[in-house]
Amino acid sequence: MSTKLSDAIKKVNRALVTVGSLGALSMVAVPAFAQDAASEIEEIQVLGIRGSLKAAADIKRDANAVVDAVTAEDIGKLPDSDVGQALGRIPGVSVGRAFGQGASVSIRGSDPQMTYTTLNGQSVASTGWFDQQAQDRSFNYSLLPSELIGGMDVYKSTQADLAEGGIGGTVIVKTRRPFELEANKAFLSLKGGMGTVSDDFAPEVSGLYSWKDDSETFGILVAAARAEGDYVRRGVEADTRWSSDVAPTTFVQERERTAFDINAQVRPTENLEFGAHILSMELVGDNSNTSHYIFPDANCTLRNDNVTSGFNPNGVCLKSETTAANATDAFIQTWARSGKMTSDTYSLDGTYELDGFKAEAVIGSTKAEGGTSLTTNYSYGWWTAGSSIPQWTGTIDATGKVIDINPSSDQSVSVADLGPTVAPAGSWATTKGPNSDEETFAQLDFTFDVDFGAISSIKTGVRSTQHEFKKQTLRSVFVDAADIVSVPTESLYSGTIKTGPNGWTNPRPNIGAMMANTLDNIDSFVEERPGFGLLKEDNLSAYVMANFEGEGFRGNFGLRYVQTDASATGYDLDGTPLAPGDVAQNNGWGTALVTDKSSYSDVLPSVNVVFDLTEDLLLRFSAGQAITRANYENMFRGQMAGFQDTVAGNETVTFGDPGLLPQKSSQADLGVEYYYGDGNVISVAYFKKDIENFISTVTEVDQQIGVISPDSGLDSWTVNQYINAGGGKIDGFEFQVNHAFDNGFGTSVNYTYANGNAPAESFQDNIGVFTLSSQHVANIVGYWENDQFSARAAYNYRSEYMVRETGWYGNRMHDDFGTLDLSFGWNVTDMINLTFEANNILEADDVQYGAAAANTTVKDPLKEGYPAWSFMGEASYKLGLNVRF
Repeated sequence: MSTKLSDAIKKVNRALVTVGSLGALSMVAVPAFAQDAASEIEEIQVLGIRGSLKAAADIKRDANAVVDAVTAEDIGKLPDSDVGQALGRIPGVSVGRAFGQGASVSIRGSDPQMTYTTLNGQSVASTGWFDQQAQDRSFNYSLLPSELIGGMDVYKSTQADLAEGGIGGTVIVKTRRPFELEANKAFLSLKGGMGTVSDDFAPEVSGLYSWKDDSETFGILVAAARAEGDYVRRGVEADTRWSSDVAPTTFVQERERTAFDINAQVRPTENLEFGAHILSMELVGDNSNTSHYIFPDANCTLRNDNVTSGFNPNGVCLKSETTAANATDAFIQTWARSGKMTSDTYSLDGTYELDGFKAEAVIGSTKAEGGTSLTTNYSYGWWTAGSSIPQWTGTIDATGKVIDINPSSDQSVSVADLGPTVAPAGSWATTKGPNSDEETFAQLDFTFDVDFGAISSIKTGVRSTQHEFKKQTLRSVFVDAADIVSVPTESLYSGTIKTGPNGWTNPRPNIGAMMANTLDNIDSFVEERPGFGLLKEDNLSAYVMANFEGEGFRGNFGLRYVQTDASATGYDLDGTPLAPGDVAQNNGWGTALVTDKSSYSDVLPSVNVVFDLTEDLLLRFSAGQAITRANYENMFRGQMAGFQDTVAGNETVTFGDPGLLPQKSSQADLGVEYYYGDGNVISVAYFKKDIENFISTVTEVDQQIGVISPDSGLDSWTVNQYINAGGGKIDGFEFQVNHAFDNGFGTSVNYTYANGNAPAESFQDNIGVFTLSSQHVANIVGYWENDQFSARAAYNYRSEYMVRETGWYGNRMHDDFGTLDLSFGWNVTDMINLTFEANNILEADDVQYGAAAANTTVKDPLKEGYPAWSFMGEASYKLGLNVRF
């Protein structure tokens, strides 16, 4: 047993004293058992669209808290092929579809970092694979294959026995267990598809086998899934830092996803049960981003002179016309990255039951590793010997939400146009960015049936976790100039890619070849001290909760106590001069690690009440407090950006604080639900969240820190400091209708209005809305099924929302977005099923634009509606063969 896990168990034992001080209820509950709790696991079998919706409605109806659910329609079949997309059908849930997949989940207008995701009730570690992504606490759902999931519960209200961490809500991802299924239950699924942009064939395979003995004393379930294929994003990226440049761009990710799930159960006696679970997930995402830079400034015919800077002293160019007589040079740049993320979770659990008593324990660990294994850059332009990239001629119009680029000459580029040989970029562009996320956990829960008037049972428990997050930046040191290995340009490319929405072609980067050539030229790697951060958190929580019921009412109330000890380790910006052989990025940063420590505690009350107004009409009320701890990005001691990146004026230092208090929400829900027929429901709910301790940024410009930038030649920096300041509010309502007709048709419709106001000073864009939060979210699903065939059409809509990223991409508004998906199924036999799925058949484009005011400090294309980024909408089509027996 690991030292961390052993320590966590010891903390649970010590925390039992805290449980006693919270409630002393367990001591008086033992002799007052009121009912026989002997139970058996029921075999669960949910079949078809109608069955899945009925199961979700039953979960919603029976819960004491505010809960919505997604249940699998059959073994290996969630309602959608993407886990995030399936969650996005739930009322109040919106999904961020970064890089073509549902990767983040926002609940009722909150930031995705305020959504706490658990695996069977415990934490699951997650990282990113892309070096522009901030290190936060949200789970990256693109890791998780939908075929391995039995269902997901979304808790929108809090209750004392839920692990803390989700102001927006808590998502409990549930994997299947062998005692839930028939013995020798198995399935095999083969799928393949193509997209209208990512037009290569993408195969998928998944399978499951579950066995248990006749007496249900031992069972084991094994499941696996693998998918591969390229994701291609084509569009226009504009940063206007060089002569109002715009850049038709193509991003290509060579994606491979693999997952294994093993679940075992042992029941040595009628009262005792043990379980073991292993889930291993990996997403390989090597990628390239190729931009074809065009410079219209010299031929600009219309400017926005409100937006000026050192990059655009005369204002940002909105329209230009470039003729053959005044053609301008262009250049091509490729950023290539080798990146992946893994997540491995191991847990052991046990349950002991007697009449009126239940004890549950779980211990385990979860660890994720990710980031970029290597980042490199290849650029070609007028400075490259032998380059013959076509000059730009044509018109550019950036007055709408999408930049309209119309060339008047052929802009396609061949490998020969790039020049005969090339060497990789120097150390300014070549780095490694690994990060890791790890947690060990131990939890102990007791439930006592009692007869204290309306109180029917008392539940109490403790949970201890030890969490560690680490990030690094390693800067390359290249070999001497005389030893640089230049290779034939053609060896770094394979085939062609279409560029931007206009569809001219550029050479397609061979990512493996670029990585190999770069590594041949690297002598060593040196740690960037401002890029290092190590965070540790010891979290201890204890709770007591009473369940009550009476004539026409039921619910729970309780308290949860939370204590956190946090530390951040990093380097000080103390003016230390560079030592021989050090990299320039370490100028001014000390060489000794320094650790800051802090601690805080809180008590979180909660109450959930359900009133049976009639047999089928429920009135639901909940109130409580919840917390979300500070993002890792906010806690690192010090970070630096923009130093020696060839761009003058964007040099920034940011200081975090492990002592930041968690954001805290006081929240309430009031809803009415009407259940009728077989799984039909109509519901409406009002919700409100009042959030304090919001994390804001104090920014000072033109600050001297004792370091001269080689880009600007000045000691002039933007200095940011994260602090707790201000508060935010969210309120709104949800409406939901699920109705199944007798003729096989049915519908599921929901709409959510979320009015969220976050402190504007918390964001560089000074826009007071939560990140990735839409005010309006709607789902309209219609379906038909019988014993042999099924068909479904599903439309999802969300209004505009702010996207905020670290690095160059920054803060911009995403335009409203609607997708229409279709799916069809044919049960050829009782064992064989054929499926066809079509996603985003309307090919809704991904449109993002600047929303900040002209006087903010964001970069120029993120102001006053400039159409900074737009990507072509992709429809994808997939055929599947499923065998179940």
